[in-house]
Amino acid sequence: MAHFYLSAAHKSSGKTTLSIGLCAALAARGLNVQPFKKGPDYIDPLWLSAAAGSPCSSLDLHVEPRDAVYKRFQQRIHGADIGVIEGNKGLFDGLSLDGSDSNAAVAKLVDAPVILVIDTRGMTRGIAPLLQGYVGFDQELTIAGVILNQVGGARHEGKLRAAVETYTNIPVIGAIPRDQRLSIDERHLGLMPSNEHQAAQQKIESIREVIESHADLDKIIEIASSTAAPAPQEQPAEAVVEAGSIDVTIGVAKDAAFGFYYAEDLQAFHTAGANIEYFDTINDKSLPDVDALFIGGGFPESAMQELEANESMRAAISDFIESGKPAYAECGGLMYLCRSLKWQDKQCRMVGVIDADVVMHERPQGRGYVSVEETAQHPWAKDEQAATVAAHEFHYSRLEILRQDYLFAYEVRRGYGINGKSDGLIHKNLLASYTHLRDVAGSHWVRRFVSYVRRCKERGQECLK
Repeated sequence: MAHFYLSAAHKSSGKTTLSIGLCAALAARGLNVQPFKKGPDYIDPLWLSAAAGSPCSSLDLHVEPRDAVYKRFQQRIHGADIGVIEGNKGLFDGLSLDGSDSNAAVAKLVDAPVILVIDTRGMTRGIAPLLQGYVGFDQELTIAGVILNQVGGARHEGKLRAAVETYTNIPVIGAIPRDQRLSIDERHLGLMPSNEHQAAQQKIESIREVIESHADLDKIIEIASSTAAPAPQEQPAEAVVEAGSIDVTIGVAKDAAFGFYYAEDLQAFHTAGANIEYFDTINDKSLPDVDALFIGGGFPESAMQELEANESMRAAISDFIESGKPAYAECGGLMYLCRSLKWQDKQCRMVGVIDADVVMHERPQGRGYVSVEETAQHPWAKDEQAATVAAHEFHYSRLEILRQDYLFAYEVRRGYGINGKSDGLIHKNLLASYTHLRDVAGSHWVRRFVSYVRRCKERGQECLK
């Protein structure tokens, strides 16, 4: 159960590309690779999961207590040969000034040696004081190696290596050149998600080839093996609710437009007594036989013409929700359920159950961690531990011409939500929000939603508001 933490001095240093390449290269050696991603993210975990051949797990000290994050890490890495943890932003960055939710804090929590990725463009000897500062800033942290990224050539690499070797004790374990094979298309929310990237596996293979040629995999494995994750403590199996049977089915939208789901949240549906049936909002003509819908985040704007063209699916979803059957939508799902979606001077019809139009903007309308407080109108069973929920949002869209008599499930304490004050729009038995929830200790939204679906199924038309 060797593991290491890949971090950087700042964001956009190339961590994700290197993480993808390292996961693929280690898996190609026959190792069972378990990927992790720090913080709220959907897109990077899609790539890491595809590269490693194993679902990526998210570690987030902001939305989950330290002991729960540690337990999650123990459980997920158990049985793996090596764990690859990709950080977000810089090594010491986080919301808290004391660094309690930083990458460094997570690395220390799980006892992971850190490999720093440094974007070396415009840098030679200056890399030495940078590394000295990072080593000296937190003596409890182990910075076990550095990977030089965006290296301009052999001469540039030689100067960098000489500076690192002369002024620090950190080994250089890779020098990655500027190479077009390492580029992944980007859009407004970050990297192109692998669920819609038709050539994803070819891209992963190209990245793997570059990383294998320019990084010392044997040294990386040695660093990862310098510490071992403790085996998880035996925990009693979590019983499936309602007598242990799978008694409800949730239809989950999963296609080129919608794919932002945490793997562990999807797994939580089974534990809660629900089966998942996936459907395609672009190509399927009708919904599967399900008791509820979950339409997660994604990029509906990138497929809005295809979504508009699939009139039978839009009608099926509208009929489902208007009939009073339960549904939950997050961000992209919320956008899809509105009347129309406008982006780049084009406007397309959407499902239309939410009486509002969606407009894409050039700048984010809501971005980062949010804190929402549940209102009395929240339809799901109450969770005494989660009256205030820590979650996240990231959207460039905003709802316009929104009907004024809607009830909301959340009051926004931090963030923007739908209108700067409220989120979680309620329509019949639909709850739709910009807020992305995590099913974590103290906030088990999946269990609550499934319980709500079960109650609606039992009550039938009586559940219609």
